[in-house]
Amino acid sequence: MDAQPSQPAITRSGTQLPRRVHAGYALGSLVTGAFGTVPGLLLAPYLTDTLGVAAWLAGVLVWAPKAWDVLVNPVAGRISDRTRSPWGARRPYLLVGGLVLAVLFAAIFAAPFASGRGAYVAFAFLLAATAYAFFQVPYVAMPAELTDDYSERTRLLTWRVAVLAIAILISGAIAPLVVNAGGEGIAGHRWMGLFVAGLIVVGTVAVFTGTANAPTGTVRESEPTLRAQLAVASRNRPFRLLLICFVIQAVGIAMILAGVQYFADHVLYSPDTGPTILFACFVGPALLVMPLWSRVGARVGKARAYVLASLLFAAAAVLLVLAPVLPAAAVYLIVGVLGVAYAGQQVFGMAMLPDCIAYDTARTGKRQAGVFTGLWTAGETFGLALGPGIYLLVLQVFGYVSSSSGEAAPQDSTARLGVLLGFTLLPGLIVGLAVLLMRGYDLTEAKLRSAVGAPADAVVN
Repeated sequence: MDAQPSQPAITRSGTQLPRRVHAGYALGSLVTGAFGTVPGLLLAPYLTDTLGVAAWLAGVLVWAPKAWDVLVNPVAGRISDRTRSPWGARRPYLLVGGLVLAVLFAAIFAAPFASGRGAYVAFAFLLAATAYAFFQVPYVAMPAELTDDYSERTRLLTWRVAVLAIAILISGAIAPLVVNAGGEGIAGHRWMGLFVAGLIVVGTVAVFTGTANAPTGTVRESEPTLRAQLAVASRNRPFRLLLICFVIQAVGIAMILAGVQYFADHVLYSPDTGPTILFACFVGPALLVMPLWSRVGARVGKARAYVLASLLFAAAAVLLVLAPVLPAAAVYLIVGVLGVAYAGQQVFGMAMLPDCIAYDTARTGKRQAGVFTGLWTAGETFGLALGPGIYLLVLQVFGYVSSSSGEAAPQDSTARLGVLLGFTLLPGLIVGLAVLLMRGYDLTEAKLRSAVGAPADAVVN
């Protein structure tokens, strides 16, 4: 399926995509939502509180496999850029990558050996992260090719983030319940692995069939080498600024995700239902305000709306440092605000990415969406992997005690303080300070339309 001459595919410019394409593409977020959520939520506690791995070592085991994706993702992007097939450049990788990922995800929590389980988890996670790269990179590249319309990309990504929120709710809220219902410990995690693998299969089949016969963009010449493509991406200033900001914020978001179970155990003292309620509060309001974020973006622009959502996220995270003295209802309310802000971050961050790709295509005349999304997903994956590593390092510094019983060990006040700060103040500061990078982002709709040669009166205010 490698590079062969091909007829240009159809494109859509200035028109809305069929709802079937919107829905089909969005359902791929069942895959990205499940794999992006569950390991970050449950893998660290699984290592420290079920397998008895020390917090610092668990951090390394969680971080290293996904750090590998920093190398794999750009390669996956280049390969998909150069692919020609009857199914298009991206869809073959969605199908194969997604189905392989489902098998490997179940394997992560299978614990087939009595010894060396930490090393086994790391190896299985490494393989799963590689399969995920070959799903995620083509998937994220598709919006820039499905439509040339600036506003239609926002609508397409709004659908995607809505399904992503549902996927996070289903996988993040129900997965801990499956662990408990399955008998906790290793047995419960095995059942959870099978449950999430099923979600990944559903999302894979849905996105593959839903995007059949969808527009794929015009096939253009690409830079001849990966090194040349990376150099081009580095010269795209809006992309560079957005990428760095998004990656830094991914670290803070991942710290919160990694800390949910610990926060529920040692701050809320609700180990069984706390994680599920936290996720329901995080995702439920986000689904309700998605149309509001779209209107905010139309009024003030994507970049300003992205900054606004980021600052709201940072403020809510910092406010949560008061959780030990607040009633549980107030804590869950603040988590709801956090979810509202997270939804805005995701909508506008992912909607600006295809704008940056379209801007590069207009400047260079070359097709290299896969390289840009490869860098994007590599950076995001690295940030999402680094966040749990930092959180676990904080726990180690504050004296967190691991357990091999399947239940969290009692912690002293210092360890509980580490649990709290790693979940609230530190990620809030990381997310808030990162928006300073967006001061130089200047890719407006008018500038993008000018780059692609659209008439000035076509700009929508």
